Amino acid sequence: MQAAVQTLFGAPEVLQMRDVEAPVAGEGELLVRVHASPVTQGDRRLRAADFPGISWLPGRLMFGLFRPKNRTPGTMFAGRVEAIGEGVSRFAVGDDVFGSTGHSAQAELLVVSADSPVAHMPDNFDYEEAAAVPYGAVTALLLLREVGRIQAGQRVLILGAAGGVGRFAVQLAKHLGAEVTGVCSRRSFELVRDLGAAHLIDYATEDFTGNGEQYDIVFDTGDVSGFSAARGSLTSTGRYLSLHLSLRILVQMLTTSVLRGPRALIGFAFGTQEHLNEVRDLMQQGVLRPVIAARVPLGRIADAHRLLEAGQTDGAVIVTVERAKLRQAGSPARQLAAAV
Repeated sequence: MQAAVQTLFGAPEVLQMRDVEAPVAGEGELLVRVHASPVTQGDRRLRAADFPGISWLPGRLMFGLFRPKNRTPGTMFAGRVEAIGEGVSRFAVGDDVFGSTGHSAQAELLVVSADSPVAHMPDNFDYEEAAAVPYGAVTALLLLREVGRIQAGQRVLILGAAGGVGRFAVQLAKHLGAEVTGVCSRRSFELVRDLGAAHLIDYATEDFTGNGEQYDIVFDTGDVSGFSAARGSLTSTGRYLSLHLSLRILVQMLTTSVLRGPRALIGFAFGTQEHLNEVRDLMQQGVLRPVIAARVPLGRIADAHRLLEAGQTDGAVIVTVERAKLRQAGSPARQLAAAV
């Protein structure tokens, strides 16, 4: 089969297409013919070994000290089950599925455990749309609900509201009854408002910490602020949520856990199949929808990474492994660009 392969850490050019041996489904596993896989910021970090701060050594130990342990990238996917291993009962050959995996999604075939974060696709999503959801939606759900303990009626500010996690955080916070303020570039105002933000701040011209407003949650999806800067904009019981591990926020978490006042918190999204099924239900209900900026064929995967790194796209960059027809008319995704 064809697969994207990297044997070195580095720039997008390290990604090449190779013929590799096709995987086989073992006991409790699914063999999925992949149709689409997004290039996420997580994929970019893994490709470049870009593990910031104190995460550098753990990242290298987990993913390779000098060369990638896992040669085929891709952590999210959507496709069709081609074979099942012994003992699999929740899925059948021919099922359309989507989900997340540790690696190897950017290939024609992928093997995943039937108990991993994989779910049946919702009816009105095509493969590309479904593949664009798990990364941001599961992360936003776990951070807002389980770490931030979001409540209806609260005021929530989302930094990086047009980004991969931010877009879903806006939708989920609105769905959970919060009043949402999105911080993004002015060019993204229409998109973020359309996703559910009641208020918008252009990060280039306005500092949210100086506008006199207070929030119950500040969700920093892009590591663009920091607890110290955001503290004055939080209520006395407010929570600052970060996705980025650093020594500074670990110390802040420790100190704010024993002192009165706003809390600094960090979260990691290790979603389960249960979480993905919950996200699937929200997709089915029309609560969550992806934004797709570009589609790039698997053979041009390096271009997909370049496009992501350029930072000029409001939406997911999808690698199309095998072009498929829409499964049902009335697709909910907002389409920003045709195939690149």
